[in-house]
Amino acid sequence: MTETAAPSQGRNVQSQEVPHGHPPVETPGEVPTFRAVFAAHFGYVWAALRRLGVKERDLEDVTQDVFLKVVDKLAEFDPARPIRPWLFAFAFRVASDYRRLVRNRRELLDAQNGEPVDTAPSALERVIQAEALDLAQAALDELDLDRRAVFILHELDDCSMPEISEALGIPLNTAYSRLRLARKQFAASARRLRLRRGEP
Repeated sequence: MTETAAPSQGRNVQSQEVPHGHPPVETPGEVPTFRAVFAAHFGYVWAALRRLGVKERDLEDVTQDVFLKVVDKLAEFDPARPIRPWLFAFAFRVASDYRRLVRNRRELLDAQNGEPVDTAPSALERVIQAEALDLAQAALDELDLDRRAVFILHELDDCSMPEISEALGIPLNTAYSRLRLARKQFAASARRLRLRRGEP
């Protein structure tokens, strides 16, 4: 699946502390420093937000929003557990807020102007859509956000179902149910998109 390349570092959230070259080494069993988390996982959070439907033009700002929340909660992180599902939970919540804000902003503009908002894809999105792997992204974009979160964590990030359940704060049975429905919805969307593009 083609991903938009993340910048090497963010501009606002303590970017001056991010070292050039290799990210800081995290000591097992200890809560990592924010500097280490930011340097090592900025690209992962960026990609997660992209998969969750954040538009290219907003990715940097929304990624910064995620890390602002991470820095406030980092002391609560359990270093015995993997950090990526924990970070994904922040990305999921911020992406949910972003999607609500975009929807509300679009409705407000419609009401003020009485004109439809241009929802045509950006130039970058048109380029991505021209690539074969974009079919998977397009099918992913059609998933409900709750199902998409479970699908991404399990199918793309290789997280276990108990890890997903804990990261998203949902019962394990609910996580399994969302994964099953997401797989079914993803397969149907991919099949429909292939037919629409004249592919077998």
